[in-house]
Amino acid sequence: MTSPAGAAAAGTIEIGGDLVVRRMGFGAMRVTGHGIWGEPPDEDQAKATLRRVVELGVNFIDTADSYGPEVSERLIAEALCPYPDDLVIATKGGLVRPAPGRWNPDGRPEHLREACEGSLRRLRLEQIPLYQFHRPDPKVPLADSLGTLVQLKDEGKIAHIGISNVSESQLRAAQQITPVASVQNRYNAADRGSESMVDICEQEQIAFLPWAPIQQADSNPAVAEAAKRHDASPRQIVLAWLLTRSPQMLPIPGTGSPGHAEANIAAASIELSPDEVAAITGGA
Repeated sequence: MTSPAGAAAAGTIEIGGDLVVRRMGFGAMRVTGHGIWGEPPDEDQAKATLRRVVELGVNFIDTADSYGPEVSERLIAEALCPYPDDLVIATKGGLVRPAPGRWNPDGRPEHLREACEGSLRRLRLEQIPLYQFHRPDPKVPLADSLGTLVQLKDEGKIAHIGISNVSESQLRAAQQITPVASVQNRYNAADRGSESMVDICEQEQIAFLPWAPIQQADSNPAVAEAAKRHDASPRQIVLAWLLTRSPQMLPIPGTGSPGHAEANIAAASIELSPDEVAAITGGA
């Protein structure tokens, strides 16, 4: 049974013009093994986490073929298929995992086609609602990589294309090739390297998915003060702060624990004052 609070408190965002999802999503990277490698230590708990976030109203799940690799996508399908009608699953391709701790870019057209088709099989989908290019490959022209995703979109295997770990110049280059529905870059209350990208996404109605949204939550004194006032954890406060940062912000905190997932999603109900938001913003 869906909680009346939960993810619905975050409001909604439109992705690509036709996908409407709640602004508190779930990142499915950590339902895998240690170091995002192999099977989770407790598969039943990993699946319970995925089911719990959906019960709490989350209808946007972000994953990638490189998480595990392949483990996250498989567990999502095993836990949630047949999927709720409103659930949007976004995945990514363009990174390969030859060994634990290694994330190598591979933007070759033949690899991206194989990666996308593998994701379709594992996720048991006929079409991926949002397929994101995980990271530009310096050895492959961006036009070649994204051109393959455009072909897959034309074939009906992808509905919308997103990009991840990109600069503004790479976003502009991508937009010359295809409409960009989302940008996924590292961004949190302590790491604001993508500040200008958030502004661009807000201006152009592009969904911005911050990865590592709750890292270094304890490093900002204003976060600790707000946590005391709201009887919340620092992680909940930084998630609440992200939701205030821009209406195009779609946080995707991840965990392999149902309890931690519940706490993250509860952050959607925290209402920070303008002074608290300014203090956290200024304290980075």
